[in-house]
Order: sequence, then structure tokens, then C-alpha cells
Amino acid sequence: MDIIFLHDFKAKTLIGIYPWERIVPQTIQIDLEIALPTSRACQSDNIQDALDYALIIERINEILTKHHFSLLEALAEYIAQTILTEFQSPWVKISVAKLGIIRGVKKLGVCIERTPDAVSDIRSRIGLVKN
Repeated sequence: MDIIFLHDFKAKTLIGIYPWERIVPQTIQIDLEIALPTSRACQSDNIQDALDYALIIERINEILTKHHFSLLEALAEYIAQTILTEFQSPWVKISVAKLGIIRGVKKLGVCIERTPDAVSDIRSRIGLVKN
């Protein structure tokens, strides 16, 4: 399996359960590992056979701008589903962390791994897909 990674991507977004968190943007850090749909890019050296990193970052920035999440878990899940569906990745691992939010803790967060089957199962359990 061929995997691209995007590490230490930092952005400001509104996230959290407390009233102040719905007003004050916080810096989060996102780390992604994304399985490529095929290994053709290794042989062809053609961007058409690869995932465009810039498009992935653009899409994540759009999510962070347009959506407010209460939990890091929900943000991670939304990004994972986006990567799997829009970029046809067979697997994604994502870590999302808040930076310096608790005294004495440099960062805290969540790490999830998903496959398209796991996404379908999650959608089914929360009623987005009829079985």
C-alpha cells in the first residue's frame, strides 16, 4: 500500500463545547496518512495517477471554515469521510489535536483510522444510509 502523509498542518477553527470556544478560534494540528487508490504514480510519474496534496489541504481548510464541531472526534470523522469519498482513498489515518489548551499539556487530541467499509457502517448506525 502506498501512503502519502501530511504532518503538522496547523489551522485556526472554532471547535469545542464551551461558550468561549464557539467565539474564539483555536489552533489545531492535523496529521494525515492517506492510502493511494493505486500505485500507478510510482511508475508513471504523472500527477493524474496521484493525489493532489494541495487539493486535500484546500478541502480541509474549507471544512474548518464552514463547519463548527463540538468534538475533535467529530471533526476527525468528517475529514476522514471526506478523504475516503472525495479522493477515493482505501484507508486514512487522521490525528486532530488542540494545542496548549490545558496547562502542562502541549497538545491533546484523537487519532482515528477508517476504510470505506467503516464509513458505510458508521453512516448506517447513525441513520444516514438505510440497510
